[in-house]
Amino acid sequence: MPLTAAPIGPVRILLVEDSPEDAELTCEQLLEAGLEAEFQRVDSEPGLRLALERFKPDLVLSDLSMPGFSGHDALKAVLALDPPVPFIFVSGTMGEETAVQALRDGAADYILKDKTARLPSAAARAIRESRSQRERERVEKELLRSQRLDSIAMLAAGLSHDLRNILQPLLIVPELLALHSDNPKIHKLGEVIAESGRRGHEMAESMLSFVRGARKAREAVPVAELFQAVQVLLQGSLPDGVKLRLQPPATPMEIDANYVELQQVLINLCLNGIQAMPRGGTLTLAAQPADGGGAVSLSVSDEGVGMDEKTRGQLFTPFFTTKPDGTGLGLMSCLRIVEQYQGRIEVDSTPGVGTTFAITLPLLDPNAARASPAPAPGQGQRILLVDGDATRQSLLSTALESQGYAPGRAPDGAYALHAAAVDGMPELFIIDSELVLLPAVALVRALAQRGYRGPVILLQDPAKPFDQTELPPGLPVYLLDKPLAMDQVFEAVAEALATGTL
Repeated sequence: MPLTAAPIGPVRILLVEDSPEDAELTCEQLLEAGLEAEFQRVDSEPGLRLALERFKPDLVLSDLSMPGFSGHDALKAVLALDPPVPFIFVSGTMGEETAVQALRDGAADYILKDKTARLPSAAARAIRESRSQRERERVEKELLRSQRLDSIAMLAAGLSHDLRNILQPLLIVPELLALHSDNPKIHKLGEVIAESGRRGHEMAESMLSFVRGARKAREAVPVAELFQAVQVLLQGSLPDGVKLRLQPPATPMEIDANYVELQQVLINLCLNGIQAMPRGGTLTLAAQPADGGGAVSLSVSDEGVGMDEKTRGQLFTPFFTTKPDGTGLGLMSCLRIVEQYQGRIEVDSTPGVGTTFAITLPLLDPNAARASPAPAPGQGQRILLVDGDATRQSLLSTALESQGYAPGRAPDGAYALHAAAVDGMPELFIIDSELVLLPAVALVRALAQRGYRGPVILLQDPAKPFDQTELPPGLPVYLLDKPLAMDQVFEAVAEALATGTL
């Protein structure tokens, strides 16, 4: 039965099977269904552990009974991986009780060898769900990292302010000493104190300048587009039983803020809402006019456990959390961002019913005078961003679009190949060198095999320099170090598109 869902790209499938004939039939069935897969077979525990380490499969299909080795042993070995790999039993000897126990032990599914019609769809579904889980965990970790950085910036700003107040007397006292004493030793001591005060004051100013410099540029943020971005980031990451419902504004609305920061706020509130619904429910993201039409109310509502009045009163207290592994920084970070744009957050919650966070922000005044932007260097050239870091990808996309380019996005190499096949090759690829699914080297080789001869910009970790010798010869490649400086990105993109070589 051919696969009808969206393609999942190239995958690696490990077969734990003592019968070469059965393994061959399984491979043929998956390939005939349209799965683009590479296979490897093992029939012993040492072979399994070696294959898990070197082959790095996306899915394990295992028989239940084998001489000297059982499928249950294979399941334990696979679930011990971090992150675990989806596991499906394919057996001809599995009874109903055994199958139910296998699912309880962590298997994704079970298929009987005489009824393998649904094997391709079960395999594809298991791989998709595994990828979605990993993506959700990655987004949550990235959000937590961003919250910590925001909190550090807030602490630095407060510390800078207090340090300047404490150091101020060190700048005044030496002058008073000079007025009330002719002793040259006292004057010398006063100069030392004054110099120390000036240095400390400069350090405090540098801290404050750093925090101010970390603030992101404001722009016109369309609410409907913001909702779509949040939906894309959460798509495929929602647990079973949780549905996301969008209610965008009936008429176009724009907010004068930073796109990435508002996206961070909504993602944070949505993840909180998801965690508040362990038994499932509907998460609603809605927008409607507020304050007589001069503002917009963005609300995130869940049907979860709710909160009592005491908990609501402490929500925005630094380091207060109701989660065992929480930091108590997420909502504080949201509040800081919203108040930065002269907005407010209101919370309505009932235990056992659910919670609604309502964010009210002033709308962009269409009649307000805005600085004329500099002419964009781009002329609509298509650029495909291949990056698993959703935050960096969103930031890059927004920045390149502001420069007149037409960026597209791909979360991994397999998706990038599919997009290039469907939409045609772009003028430029920007690829993260640390891709997990279809790594950068394999992706660039595949693009070259398909006829791409344009430039490629690779984003590398300077602590792990990228080895260009593995790339196909003759392909123009440029390396940029992370974290990215946008002026360097714009310069590299303009040069690559202008010359075609670097």
